[in-house]
Amino acid sequence: MRDPRMSAIGKGLRRRGRLMKEAVSPPRRNLDAVPSPRSTGTSSYVAPCAPRLVESPVFVLSSVRSGSTLLRVLLNSHSRIRAPHEMHLRTLHVELSRDFSSEAMKALELDKQELEHVLWDRVLHLELARSGKDVIADKTPANTLIWPRLHRCWPNAKYIVLLRHPGAVITSLTSRRTDPDHEAIRAEVLEYAEKLEEARQALDCHVITYEDLTAEPERATRALCDYLGLPWESAMLDYGSKDHGDFRPQLGDWSSTIKSGRIQPARPADPNAELPPRLAELAKAWGYPEG
Repeated sequence: MRDPRMSAIGKGLRRRGRLMKEAVSPPRRNLDAVPSPRSTGTSSYVAPCAPRLVESPVFVLSSVRSGSTLLRVLLNSHSRIRAPHEMHLRTLHVELSRDFSSEAMKALELDKQELEHVLWDRVLHLELARSGKDVIADKTPANTLIWPRLHRCWPNAKYIVLLRHPGAVITSLTSRRTDPDHEAIRAEVLEYAEKLEEARQALDCHVITYEDLTAEPERATRALCDYLGLPWESAMLDYGSKDHGDFRPQLGDWSSTIKSGRIQPARPADPNAELPPRLAELAKAWGYPEG
């Protein structure tokens, strides 16, 4: 007669063997909890624009090192304008992780890009609601590189094109970087300049220069308020008395100039610095003197 103790031991060993096998085996691909390979995103479907919580945000389009942080804090000092640190909307993405996700969203008249637009809009609305103000402005310089997408996302957005002499931008970038790559810096400034010129020509925007903003801040901010349909407030010029959050890298300028709380004159371009032909052409188109 078979010993029942040996039978129990055998069952235990077999069960332990199954558990060990499952532990070292790769997961079964037919489980719903395991995402299938990511969709290739080759669908030609383009979703319509969904309703927006923020109908008419304000975007400051500028190159890097063009005074956009100064403009931000002047705008943020207005009682009705919320201008937070750089929000980097273009780096916020959604992921459709299953093959059927795109079809599910298409049935809701959404696609990946429009889902991202809805996310961007929600971020702006949340920040605006927290501030208690009714106008929001984003001054992230890299928005300049995607202005056509912003225009598609918010057809009723308003745009402030902030220009600065390309030579001064090159000088500022060069001074801020250790072991600067001069060719790469000129290419970066040209990329921003080309997109700024596109926006300047294509959009119903308000154009301002950093040089004018620092030389005549009251006149410049009055014109800005007229464009935005808001009354001008003298408090805009006293930005140092307001709380604008931390000044730190990746969120805007963090130099001693902006931290001073005072509007300071713009540093001029080096008159002896020769610009690449295309940048010189754009500088002339923006009203800057040659040479």
